[in-house]
Amino acid sequence: MRRLALLALLLCIAAPAHPQQTDPIAQLVSQLDLTKYKATIKGLTQFGDRRQGTARNAAAIDWIEAQLKSYGCSNTERIHYAYDPTGAPPSHRYPSQAHAPGVPVIGPGGARERGNIFPDKVNEDPLKQPDLKLRELNTPPSVPGPREEVFCTKIGAKHPDQMYILSAHMDGIGWGEAANDDGSGTALVMELARIFSAPGVSTDISIRFALWNNEETGLNGAAAYVAQRKDLQGIESPAGSGKYPEPRWLGMIQHDMMMFDHGMPHKDGTMSKEQRPEADVNIEYQTTSKFADDAMRLAHKFQLADDKYATDYPANVGPHMTNTDSTPFMDYTPSLSVREVERGAQMGAGWDPQHHQPTDVYSFYNDDDFRLGLNAAQTTLAAIAQLSKAAVK
Repeated sequence: MRRLALLALLLCIAAPAHPQQTDPIAQLVSQLDLTKYKATIKGLTQFGDRRQGTARNAAAIDWIEAQLKSYGCSNTERIHYAYDPTGAPPSHRYPSQAHAPGVPVIGPGGARERGNIFPDKVNEDPLKQPDLKLRELNTPPSVPGPREEVFCTKIGAKHPDQMYILSAHMDGIGWGEAANDDGSGTALVMELARIFSAPGVSTDISIRFALWNNEETGLNGAAAYVAQRKDLQGIESPAGSGKYPEPRWLGMIQHDMMMFDHGMPHKDGTMSKEQRPEADVNIEYQTTSKFADDAMRLAHKFQLADDKYATDYPANVGPHMTNTDSTPFMDYTPSLSVREVERGAQMGAGWDPQHHQPTDVYSFYNDDDFRLGLNAAQTTLAAIAQLSKAAVK
């Protein structure tokens, strides 16, 4: 008996008190912090709606770049392109359809809208913004012409010629602060850049953190990136340098509106004031893309990462990705959209009444809302850490 007791004692001593400390993924996920996530969103709201083609948009890009550099993601670059609304493609926004009882309503991306359906509109009336200071900040209009967007890259130690792209769009509309659309997604990507860029963190595969511009006008910023860089993938430049300005795309993950999942509107159009207990992180791919099967498998890897590492909310996978910056990439690499709700079936049916509205301000949301965005960050961080073979010294 003494020998058995001694053996049990030795096993207890040998076993780690916190097994997650030996798991580099768990170590990285534990670095995500609700207070820091909220602070990054709050920092973005100082620039109002960040509408493209304005001084406040340009100032926000400068601020984002400075933050990325302060995290250690110092190899920032900018994409330059021009935007002329008179010659631009149609907006990615879709008009609401008439809803007749018993007649299926097909929303954006091929999704079927069900239940209580309400219009998903854009506010263009400045007088609906009661905060006079915010209204004044958002007053200068967009001007056609040159545009910029910023990204930085974590270089892979073993495969610098390959990368995953993690992205969000930093511009907004609606005369609010664009706190959710898309401050919540931009802050998520910035937080992941902070963690992956920390001393002692390495990855085998490169990771690019991109903050697109002109999403609200028709995905123009992401489309410009694809047009300029798709043919540069995997090319070593200069030859023999070991440097790859555009690593080969292994996957693209877009984050767009991360915080509000209060459920379907009530029959009178009102919404629950609290985050619903069954809120989830929605991971969508597009069945019509050339990489649909690969994207579906990638989406389920994200769902499994959520199962293991996210603290509060589950993840669900859907096949109707639409209306966001992953669309220009989807025929070149497996592409996903991570959101608070399904874009076509739910967002398009009025599930987020702050969407493009003056009420999309930081003060509207509570910690349950912010925590949904943090769980999406946990999901993406865990999945990409696994796929890029992240390690922590």
